[in-house]
Amino acid sequence: MRYESSQLREYMEQSGKTVAVTGAGISYLYGMRRLKQSVGLMNSRQVLSPSFVRSNPDDFYKIVKTSFLDATFEKGPSEVHKQLATLEKHGLLYGIVTQNMDCLHTIAGSKNVVEFQGSFGDNICVDCGARYLNYKIWNHGHTPTCEKCGSPLMPTTFCRENKISEQVSKESMKKAQEMISEADLVIIIGTTGFRSDEYLKKMRKDTKLVQINPSETPLDSVADWNIHADAAEVLGEVMDGWEKCENVL
Repeated sequence: MRYESSQLREYMEQSGKTVAVTGAGISYLYGMRRLKQSVGLMNSRQVLSPSFVRSNPDDFYKIVKTSFLDATFEKGPSEVHKQLATLEKHGLLYGIVTQNMDCLHTIAGSKNVVEFQGSFGDNICVDCGARYLNYKIWNHGHTPTCEKCGSPLMPTTFCRENKISEQVSKESMKKAQEMISEADLVIIIGTTGFRSDEYLKKMRKDTKLVQINPSETPLDSVADWNIHADAAEVLGEVMDGWEKCENVL
């Protein structure tokens, strides 16, 4: 793996803007459950709706707690989240495009993050429509409520009965596309390509596309280079190589 890490490090050194694309793999393997597993036999569209949240705020909280919040607030960011934050801090990573809603990139310290499915950091009141841009409101043991009218809150992109949801979704994907279009190097980590047809189509022809995933995915045929290994190990070796270079200098 040393060769792959060394080559990836070289790619990143030569890139003016490197963007990481992340998926459920970097959270799921570290304690995050898939939403469908938690909802079980319940219809997910019914559960993830303002009417359900309004009538069943406690049940809604139990579902999202098991699906997302336990991993977000109890487990915390994985090694990959932390590594990507460190790479951004040192100017080696321009930003992150993620399908994940768990806010773990933000908690790990990443600043330039686009969550194209929304997140628990962008919430809306199911009745008056007031917005709350703060993931920490979910860390109090219950579904948060609106300071203006007292009704339950839910992630904005779940609230499909509200036109704001569609607007936010479109704006988020547009930001993801813009970030991808600016990249010289795109590194895909832990995703099989959910909605990749929407953001990768904006990638320039001369941009390198590298995928890091222990398993084969539909993106294998699209990537310029596939590294079938654990992302934490690969990025760890990449960072270790830079540290050695800095020590020599």
